[in-house]
Amino acid sequence: METARLIGESVDVEPQPMPDLREIFLGRWEGLTTEELAERFPTEWAQWAKEPNWDVVPEGEGAIQFEKRVNRAIDRILERHQHGDVLVVTHGGVIQVALHRVVGRPNHGLFPFRIQNASISVIERRDGRMVVSGVNDIGHLE
Repeated sequence: METARLIGESVDVEPQPMPDLREIFLGRWEGLTTEELAERFPTEWAQWAKEPNWDVVPEGEGAIQFEKRVNRAIDRILERHQHGDVLVVTHGGVIQVALHRVVGRPNHGLFPFRIQNASISVIERRDGRMVVSGVNDIGHLE
């Protein structure tokens, strides 16, 4: 929200929070480093290291719930904004789910796209279908 507020101030627009666009809830892994995860959750961390999957995270949100929540928000955005541009400020995992949706792949935890902080990814609606026209652009940060 802090980033959204800063952007909003620069263009005189008030951000509209959407709780469904928050990052995935990592349950008992929240706030831990990879070293701490390996120490406290050796079995689950070994599973994750072998093949990342949100469903191995103890008491976490899980892949299906996360994907449903993000897709619900995307559907609301598309419904509200039939035409024109919309700027969405959100988290890397949420962006991954949106990109997966466009390319027709489910999201289980392995993120094939690199999403850096403050990067820009662009999804366009063309002739009724979604197209990815840019991912992880950081040119504006240089």
